[in-house]
Amino acid sequence: MMPSSVDRTISAAVFVLAVFLLLSLFFTRSTMPIEMRVPGMDGTPRVLVTANRLPYEATVAGEPVVGTGVASQIKGEWPGFRGPNRDGVCPDSIPLARSWPASGPPLRWEVAMCEGYASPAVRDGRVYVLDYDEAAEADVLRCLSLDDGREIWSNGYPVAVTRNHGITRTVPVLFEDCVITLGPQCHLACWDAVTGANRWLMDLRAQYQTTVPRWYAGQCPLIDQGKLIVAPGDAALMVAIRPESGEVLWRAENPRGWEMTHGSIAVMQHAGRRTYVYCGSGGVVGVDATDGSVLWDTTQWPVQFAHAPSPVILPDGRVFVCSGYGNDTGALILRVDESGTHVSVERKFTPKEFNSEQQTPILFERHLFGIRKRGGGPMVCMDIDGKEIWNSGRDRFGHGPYLIADGLLFMMSNFGELTIAEADASGYRRLASHLVFEDGHDAWGPMAIVDGNLLLRDMTRLVCLNVAAKTPEKSEDSL
Repeated sequence: MMPSSVDRTISAAVFVLAVFLLLSLFFTRSTMPIEMRVPGMDGTPRVLVTANRLPYEATVAGEPVVGTGVASQIKGEWPGFRGPNRDGVCPDSIPLARSWPASGPPLRWEVAMCEGYASPAVRDGRVYVLDYDEAAEADVLRCLSLDDGREIWSNGYPVAVTRNHGITRTVPVLFEDCVITLGPQCHLACWDAVTGANRWLMDLRAQYQTTVPRWYAGQCPLIDQGKLIVAPGDAALMVAIRPESGEVLWRAENPRGWEMTHGSIAVMQHAGRRTYVYCGSGGVVGVDATDGSVLWDTTQWPVQFAHAPSPVILPDGRVFVCSGYGNDTGALILRVDESGTHVSVERKFTPKEFNSEQQTPILFERHLFGIRKRGGGPMVCMDIDGKEIWNSGRDRFGHGPYLIADGLLFMMSNFGELTIAEADASGYRRLASHLVFEDGHDAWGPMAIVDGNLLLRDMTRLVCLNVAAKTPEKSEDSL
């Protein structure tokens, strides 16, 4: 039977309506605003909306929970972010292995962690790492034994945090008998290093109206000349605090209204002045260490989207800053004049020359060593003026961390492969590599090393490897 004219009319109308709906759906989807890695746009909750909402309830720390761990007899230390001198270089004289067996360096222990990148500080055989307990909804400082990873004690305070490209990001800093931590939602706290008792707790959001960075706090607190230095942003660009009591000693004004970034503060000695150098949300600033007065600042550093690496202090009043999000600028060398009060741009780097999204380059023997984001993450060696000398070629590390110890570069890839090479400006020479984390990913947490014990983490695990050189066994003839 042939269709009637009415049937044909209905069919045509249905066809036109279907085409209209398909076109509407297509154009509606194609015009949705998509932002790269913005909280909430990738399926993660928009937790920062509530994180930055006033007023805040007073947060009270709990009591320590004692575990079965015992402090190691190892006395070396890694007292905070980037080590004893905050430069990514281990000053220990412990000889380290230049080669590994097929099974890799011996694994001493492994501990499960909440998702994140927070890494440890170490002293007196104790490993301190700020973790998060999702079930209890609490930041938790864990004190582990360097011998076996067993928990000596833990303590924390309640705070709601939801996974957003991980949760934890900071490294504690040790001062005398104190441990200082900065939590994801900007809670600054002081703990007794032996017992775990909380001494004081400060919410920077309530105290200084601090805006929590888009992926939570990544700034690692600084101890300098007996003072705790942090950069809250908003109501105070920077503050100096007495570590023992939490008393505020001075605060730097913030006339430009800069906010906190993920970067940490560096110490600069130049022109007879001690200066704290920091990359805020609007540029780079130098603050007088004695009274908090702003000595200089520049808005010529384009902080785009986010900023994580810390400034690197070069000789002769120069500062190297870098990031990984700019399309035109990957890094700058700034120069502070002889008065210590004016700054200018000495050199601008394109992202192809150098950029870094996560990690801070290392100044070692008048050369800069750093993993460049562009090109998949090769290690790059540059001279003091930023001229590239060599790169690691096919050895790529993504956003992974690195440090230098016993003349060796320790480099971790995104997925948890550890590589060692000579920290030598004459060329890149890989000595050994080993996959530390099976199914590893986002292994971005800063490394720590104490007496040949290398502490590494990926998104959910903290491990301790023995990378010390083997001591030759004495023969019977030598006895």
